[in-house]
Amino acid sequence: MAKSINCKGQLIDLNTPKVMGILNITPDSFYDGGAYKNNSDILSQVYIMLKDGATFIDVGAYSSRPNATHISETEELQRMLPIIELILKEFPDALLSIDTFRSEVAKQCINSGASLINDISAGHIDENMLQTIANLQVPYIMMHMKGTPQTMQEQTHYDDLIKDILSYFSKRIAKARELGIVDLIADPGFGFAKTTEQNFELLNQLELFNNLDLPLLIGVSRKSMIYKSLGNTANEALNGTSILNTIALQKGASILRVHDVKEAMECIKLVNLLKS
Repeated sequence: MAKSINCKGQLIDLNTPKVMGILNITPDSFYDGGAYKNNSDILSQVYIMLKDGATFIDVGAYSSRPNATHISETEELQRMLPIIELILKEFPDALLSIDTFRSEVAKQCINSGASLINDISAGHIDENMLQTIANLQVPYIMMHMKGTPQTMQEQTHYDDLIKDILSYFSKRIAKARELGIVDLIADPGFGFAKTTEQNFELLNQLELFNNLDLPLLIGVSRKSMIYKSLGNTANEALNGTSILNTIALQKGASILRVHDVKEAMECIKLVNLLKS
């Protein structure tokens, strides 16, 4: 399967896996919430991630950790739009992914220069999202989740975990294609409406998701499936992250969404050597 996406006229080849660096401009994200106090901190972090090899920077202004505080669309835009302007003024070629489930936020961010949309709800929370993406003609990451960040941890029952998630994607992909969305990426949603055991089952059978014929984005960076299993903290979960990213790459991951770009790039380099 040839895997490539069009970002602002630039063809990104995903046959060689890429890294998406995480930039949370939220006060309450589980790992780096509140880490960037001012514009200088933000630009410094973006510089480091790009220098270390990130192809994309994923900017989030709404925390989607379990039981996160809900904020309004207005507040999300007030956080997000100045940061897009700030980053693109300093790094005009940066490919910014916008982590949002709101169609109006998606539209305004793309119009401000962002390149793609990363939606944790695959268009379920905002019914206008898929049509908005079709109108904008930008790449769209659709993630598997049940409920909302506030309710997802109570929705971990599945008849058959893998079959249920594959069925979810087949329906969302069909809807997106029907509307004319060209560039789709699937994210199985580690940690979203899934127990620790289910997360490992998902990773164990990740190669089955290659049947979707879409690039796969994997986001396990410093998540509780790692640090709870190891009895440590998110701050101590980098080694575990690298191990699970390596497994994901061997099973077909096209994009690693991470807090630590340099280490993810090393995983990709070593796995590529192994495959060659």
